Amino acid sequence: MSALLGGSAANTVVAECLRGRFTPLMGPALIAEYEVQLGRAGLFTASRLSRSEREELFDIFVATCRWTRVYYGWRPNLRDEGDNHVIELAVAGSSRAIVTRNTRDFTLARELRFPQLRILTPAQLLKGEA
Repeated sequence: MSALLGGSAANTVVAECLRGRFTPLMGPALIAEYEVQLGRAGLFTASRLSRSEREELFDIFVATCRWTRVYYGWRPNLRDEGDNHVIELAVAGSSRAIVTRNTRDFTLARELRFPQLRILTPAQLLKGEA
């Protein structure tokens, strides 16, 4: 599976989710964000997968996720307001970590911090730092 997805740490994390090693959380705001990104053709000019294959892989990935409802908006006031929903999803789902290549924006929360929630890169997750 890694050969299909590529060898980056992020791709390996996706492959491990598909194998059941990790269970990602999913909610309405995050799935909408992923769907917007999948629709941006410019992001996939070097992709090994066609658009329909990417959509099928996304559907399979979403099927591995635990749907999580966010009942309370914490608004930790991240640098990018559009990222606040990810922390809210993680808190609602009692997650131990948010895995992202964008760790800087998540670690600079200005007003509200969740000490039990780690912000990890894909490589850090694979090394067992969660």
